[in-house]
Amino acid sequence: MPTDPDCVFCKIVAGEIPCHKLFEDEHVLAFLDVNPLSEGHALVIPKQHYATLDAVPADTAAAIGAALPALAHAVLNATDATDYNILQNNGAPAGQDVFHVHFHLIPRQPGTDRQDATPGHGLPARPWPAQKVDHEKAAALAERIRGAIGS
Repeated sequence: MPTDPDCVFCKIVAGEIPCHKLFEDEHVLAFLDVNPLSEGHALVIPKQHYATLDAVPADTAAAIGAALPALAHAVLNATDATDYNILQNNGAPAGQDVFHVHFHLIPRQPGTDRQDATPGHGLPARPWPAQKVDHEKAAALAERIRGAIGS
């Protein structure tokens, strides 16, 4: 199993660092975040070390994808939260701090305002810097992306 001896998540998988485990199978480990944004903030990781999502093999990605809905349901039930965010960053410029693929499952308590950034309320909403699509450029980009799938 590929691991990185300096990776905190690899150390958690190996049992060298304790965690509050929520779920584990052949490919996936889920545990509570030690720096939670809200009660029930969980991390879902592949047990093998991959720095970014694009490096994760299909069977492992499928296992993560299967675990996320069940974990979201369980976290909502256990915390009485009604809403949640799932966040996943790839690369330092995108906000990744631990370079082992991980998904944050961040519950939101009922009645919290989406702009509320106070501790314990979850992930605050950001204004997205959206722009209008140029359909001609989008069609060309879609064609390039379709051509790169599987390469």
